[in-house]
Amino acid sequence: MTKYDVYGIGNALVDVECEVSPELLRKLGIDKGVMTLLEEAEQQRIIKSLEGHPLKRGCGGSAANTLIAVSQFGGKACYSCKVANDEPGQFYLEDLTRCGVETNLHQHQPEAGVTGKCLVFVTPDADRTMNTFLGISGNFSEAELLPDAIASSKYTYIEGYLVTSPAARAAAIKARDMAQTAGLKVSLTLSDFNMVSFFKEGLLEMIGSGVDLLFANESEALKMAETEDMSAAIDHMKTLAKCFAITRGSQGSLIYDGQQVLEIAAVPVQAVDTVGAGDIYAGAVLYGITNGMSYAEAGHLGSVAAAKLVASLGPRLATDVTHSLLAEAKTNP
Repeated sequence: MTKYDVYGIGNALVDVECEVSPELLRKLGIDKGVMTLLEEAEQQRIIKSLEGHPLKRGCGGSAANTLIAVSQFGGKACYSCKVANDEPGQFYLEDLTRCGVETNLHQHQPEAGVTGKCLVFVTPDADRTMNTFLGISGNFSEAELLPDAIASSKYTYIEGYLVTSPAARAAAIKARDMAQTAGLKVSLTLSDFNMVSFFKEGLLEMIGSGVDLLFANESEALKMAETEDMSAAIDHMKTLAKCFAITRGSQGSLIYDGQQVLEIAAVPVQAVDTVGAGDIYAGAVLYGITNGMSYAEAGHLGSVAAAKLVASLGPRLATDVTHSLLAEAKTNP
């Protein structure tokens, strides 16, 4: 018997979201549309320059957003991460708990240090730009894993951002091996175009001989295959995973269910903020396939959830909204 639908590992980051203009990003010397790792001093310099701009704070990190989505749809989720014994770390634990996600933070006493933060800049074109200081999350290791949770989860979900740290990458590989040895499934997300561009070999180490479900957006999938042809990218993804999902923004998504490629239509919407769209899509799909939905039904739920999310600010929806989306999806599969 499994206790959890999904057990996940990833970077624990307090998201600090701010609406800005492209001109301000250029002024601050920030590359638009990607995730960039920073040192703490540089991040603090940027934060200081944002005085007067409204800032919204929440527990985040890509995998955390996905696990929160699983929980909000009604699934059982557990998340391993690393925070410090500072105020942001305590805030992170409290916010994660409020979202209904169990965590190793209840078992592992936080250490001295600085909790990681991610500055999320949203521009009027609904694009998102992230500047991240990993803080103590950069020390994520096998010590943060919960072997019992891995052994009692239908899926172990691995965040691709972990590839940037040797210790975290080793932990991801350990978690993958533990799940596969137990005959359970493994899912991984490529996370970001820059991760594929600069850490491709590390991601391949994390994927190993193949995972059960791989998530990517279109640019990540194309870069992983070193091609500009989507058909070639699809063929390459089949060598990495038994099943996969490729999100394509306004063009919807593609899901390979192990036998055929399914085209999942996008839900037309005026995008305001794309932060977390891929994360909630992954959460909806993982919830769906661990709770009796077909891949097509789970993909549709992911599509409507992502559309609802990008129509407003913030990386996650209210729980009552996810419940209504799920009820509608079950009524109109």
